[in-house]
Amino acid sequence: MTKLEELVEEINRFEAIISEWDESQRCVAVGLKRSIEALHKEALTRLIKNLKQESMSALRHAVDDEVVYAVLLYHELVKSPQPSLTQRVQTALEEVRPGLKSHNGDVELVAIKLPDTVEVQLIGTCSNCATSTLTLSQGIEQAIKKYCPEITKVVAVNKPSTINSPNSGLSSPFLTQLNSAWVKLATVDQVPESSVLAVQFAGNSLILHRQGVNITCYRNACSHMGDPLETGKVENGVLTCPSHGFQYNLETGECLTATNISLKSYPVQIKGDNIFVQLQK
Repeated sequence: MTKLEELVEEINRFEAIISEWDESQRCVAVGLKRSIEALHKEALTRLIKNLKQESMSALRHAVDDEVVYAVLLYHELVKSPQPSLTQRVQTALEEVRPGLKSHNGDVELVAIKLPDTVEVQLIGTCSNCATSTLTLSQGIEQAIKKYCPEITKVVAVNKPSTINSPNSGLSSPFLTQLNSAWVKLATVDQVPESSVLAVQFAGNSLILHRQGVNITCYRNACSHMGDPLETGKVENGVLTCPSHGFQYNLETGECLTATNISLKSYPVQIKGDNIFVQLQK
């Protein structure tokens, strides 16, 4: 065991002992600790000031030592280094990765091309999903730009295949799946005319829309990023997502903002005043 490891172990041992003391005893120990730290900080501040006047190279060399740097950082006498660009990009990808993996997809960093471009590769279902372009531009790209404002371009190195059928059943990886069954969700009177009603069933969220005698049912998730839709504005049978403004025809589920995607729809049957919906896999 090195000298440094011995010191750390000794500090941990004393902290464990103090944690068992009563509150008044701990207050005395904490007060002593703060006084000693304040004294050390003042001494280190004066030392740094003198080193700056005598030799900046010596000061830089001293700070290169990990123990010296850690102590100075603890006393807030040096700034914490900003994570590298690569680290920040990886942090952004980790933020969106759970949503991608929920649909057997993923994303990998391929390259950073300075000064402003990041290349990524969409993996699994994300590589050929009809909404992969939206996943890239609105999910991955937004996350990267949040952590890395210097990046202005995010490019997928694998070109997603184009799927022309809006009923292909493919959806954004930020959506969830439902089991198949006919279930009663509401009564006709519960669904407001020319609006939507959010209904929860078995942990899943759906929206019902009524226009005259016609009732439709969709998953309560925007096909763009999976955000809930029930608070969106409905005008002339068109629902606008409250998060990013994507619009949907509530008669067909078709997205009017982006082609080749649509809301996940479910068959509806009216029996008396009851609304039954088939939740498909």
